[in-house]
Amino acid sequence: MSVSLTRQLVQELKDRLITSDDLDIATYYTLDFLGSYMGGGITSQGQKLREYSRLIGDCGPEPGAFLAAALSHITETDDLHRSSVTHPACVVIPVALELARHLDLTGKIALESVVVGYETMIRIGDSLGSEHYKVFHNTATAGVFGAASAAAYLLELNENQWVWALGNAGTQASGLWQFNTDASMSKHLHAGHAAQAGIKAALLAMRDFTGPEFILEGDKGFYKGFCPNPSPEKVTERKSVWRIAETSIKPYPSCRHTHPAIDVALALREKLLKEDVGISNGIKSIKIFTYDTSRRFTDHNAPETTFAAKFSIQYCVVTALLNGFPQLPDFEGDRLEETRNHPLVKSAQVVVDDVFDAKYPSEWGSAVEITLNDGSIFRDETFAAKGDPEKPVTMDELKSKVLGNFAYAGLAEDASTELFELFKELKFAEEIPTLHWNTPSRNLK
Repeated sequence: MSVSLTRQLVQELKDRLITSDDLDIATYYTLDFLGSYMGGGITSQGQKLREYSRLIGDCGPEPGAFLAAALSHITETDDLHRSSVTHPACVVIPVALELARHLDLTGKIALESVVVGYETMIRIGDSLGSEHYKVFHNTATAGVFGAASAAAYLLELNENQWVWALGNAGTQASGLWQFNTDASMSKHLHAGHAAQAGIKAALLAMRDFTGPEFILEGDKGFYKGFCPNPSPEKVTERKSVWRIAETSIKPYPSCRHTHPAIDVALALREKLLKEDVGISNGIKSIKIFTYDTSRRFTDHNAPETTFAAKFSIQYCVVTALLNGFPQLPDFEGDRLEETRNHPLVKSAQVVVDDVFDAKYPSEWGSAVEITLNDGSIFRDETFAAKGDPEKPVTMDELKSKVLGNFAYAGLAEDASTELFELFKELKFAEEIPTLHWNTPSRNLK
């Protein structure tokens, strides 16, 4: 009988060395997660989730991981791995922090589990195929495997138990894109459920609760049910380094598919300002060239809500042109009302470019072409967005982003700096700090 994909993966994960440099990389993504998590907690969706958390209480690590995962996937500031089209941090890191805290483990061990969880989620996400992503949300469906592996590592499961954990995680996988049609709140549940299901699968496996060995490639398994064009070989593909470092950081609070075009719009804004062009009334038309997946997910010229605006490439490009670097308040309140009704948002065209489409998903690129009222044309393009490994966000830039999210959440400057520095030294910590929003009270208001 052949060796299952999950068993081959587990064998490699258990044999791989995690270095101090790998822990530093995991710290970088953990700090980014922290900003997304705190920012999500202050939103209207976040408050509903926190009310739910207070209702169910804090019995074991699952409720805390669910809440942290769901909150960190609200503001659209969490990280993104391109080829797997997953957001690993919002699923894996809550599992690592919450379960390690409940097990009284050190920060170093928690960060090691982050590396392992990212690896699993990325590899399985890579294997799902392009057709899967058209209906299913990879962060949810690949996320359960990443969560289960992170938990399995912390629980020191043996090989069989780890395989069972992945099997029972896979059978719980879920997450459909239908929520995007009406900009509903289901997306946040996807991350929360994936984290919670992964912990559950691992805790049961620790007790020898068995799971399907061939959950991915079996005749009634994951690929057969969810993936018309899978690439199973991606699960066991050998790499010389851990893949966590391939993950991109999002500088802007919007869908990552909009980011290449935002980068270009910001560059064009600088050129237009140097030419003394009135951006609001001097532009006749805008064309945005991108890959087909980006068009399918972000071609919305009439966004009505904060969430819809973050998934509108027209809104994001026009925001960048008018206001510069997009920030969380640009998608809310009066700014949302003003920008979503701007004529340029309504008229901007989104066009699939064969060159960008051919390079996706290994490269996410876009071009923006602006025609002025006098007929002159400004155009620029990119094949990598700010925050991609080719254009990394520095630690100073990351700190500025995270502290900005803390301020958005209402934290005082001194408390924000203290929290950032506390988690920056996580690999030396003897215990895991409690996350701010994860202190449920049973006194519901």
